[in-house]
Amino acid sequence: MTAEHETRGVDGLPKGRDAGDNSRLVYPHGGARSVPEATVARLATYLRVLGVLGDRSINTVSSEELATAAGVNSAKLRKDLSFLGSYGIRGVGYDVATLTEEISRTLGLTVHRSVALIGVGNLGQALAGYAGFATRGFRVAALVDADPARIGTLIRGLVVQSIAELERVVAEEQIAIAVLAIPSSAAQEVCDKVVAAGVTSILNFAPVVLSVPPHVDLRKVDLAAELQILSFHENRKNAAALLSKVAR
Repeated sequence: MTAEHETRGVDGLPKGRDAGDNSRLVYPHGGARSVPEATVARLATYLRVLGVLGDRSINTVSSEELATAAGVNSAKLRKDLSFLGSYGIRGVGYDVATLTEEISRTLGLTVHRSVALIGVGNLGQALAGYAGFATRGFRVAALVDADPARIGTLIRGLVVQSIAELERVVAEEQIAIAVLAIPSSAAQEVCDKVVAAGVTSILNFAPVVLSVPPHVDLRKVDLAAELQILSFHENRKNAAALLSKVAR
């Protein structure tokens, strides 16, 4: 399941940062470097792999091993990590703990961020119970819905609050990111309310293109699109198998 960057303006056209633009990584000493958005996405993948290695008590990893596990070539990995500085040891590789800490700091994961989950239907409840948020520095601080039947109910230890109280919830819980798990018919209206409440980072699960101001970062998770991509690869594998049979 991947998230697609989709920053768009009020006219619906791409605006702000997208996959072809540069993001900026800001360092504690005050410097900043322009980094491609694709590199930022791969840093998250490297961090996931490093987490697995750490759990297995593996202390060092070579660039080739890390690249293979992350699904990239080693040259691309080394280029990506060069934006962070030089942390590899010739003939040894990367110290897993050090590289994990550096990527976490670069991605801003050393500061725990509060998340509001908007929409607590089947998908929303599944996301609310996802343990991976907490282990990666995110706290689901609020559950919000518009359905009177759900408002006031208790899910995963949190009381579902009304969308009408969104501005108060965002302020009280210091919400950094909103996750939209709502029907496409209501997505733009709710997105507008989220932006008006002061949230500037949104993860959208609704199967619809949303419009946001230039200062808002919007990412989209399209499950159907991911299945369609897998279907394409299945077709390609089936065609290759058929050609192989014919060649025999």
